Amino acid sequence: MNAHRRAALAVLASCAVALAGPALAAGSAETAAPAHALKLVRAARAQIGVTTRYDGAYRRILYPMGDVPAQAGVCTDVVVRAWRAQGVDLQQLVHEDMRRAWPAYPKLWGLKRPDTNIDHRRVPNLAVFFRRRGQSLPASRQPGDYRPGDMVTWMLPGNLPHIGIISDRKSASGTPLVIHNVGAGTQEEDALLRWLVTGHYRYRP
Repeated sequence: MNAHRRAALAVLASCAVALAGPALAAGSAETAAPAHALKLVRAARAQIGVTTRYDGAYRRILYPMGDVPAQAGVCTDVVVRAWRAQGVDLQQLVHEDMRRAWPAYPKLWGLKRPDTNIDHRRVPNLAVFFRRRGQSLPASRQPGDYRPGDMVTWMLPGNLPHIGIISDRKSASGTPLVIHNVGAGTQEEDALLRWLVTGHYRYRP
């Protein structure tokens, strides 16, 4: 897991730059969206002020429904926890899909078999899962192409993969906000177009 820890440290080092962005409009209007998508967004937003640290250390956790301490986590934990609030356990779903389709998943970490402690906490694995089990949409840079509850992946400087959930709120310029953890805990920010978008997913179990 040394590579994973180095990636976490690199994100922390870059967060001061990455978190800077245009000011948000006061009382930004919320966008109409399906009820299930709004529930996902609210569950992600509820993590703000709870998850206050970025910590990518490998931990042994329960399976299923295992989690690291709520005050810490990485970008994937925002997504996993938001879906868990809907009764959807991505830890179990990703593990089962990896067992069924091991060759479809990336082999970036030298694993010989699935690992329930970490597989669902890695952006490339979530991207494959959402592409296989959900809807994969164009990785557009047009803000109007994104809906509340969509999940987006980016490549941060240093080739660091990242993921977040599209909010139902918009910036002063009309760009949907993103709920994510890029180094300072869960935040809701104008970050959709800040980095290279590598994936756009819509999922409804």
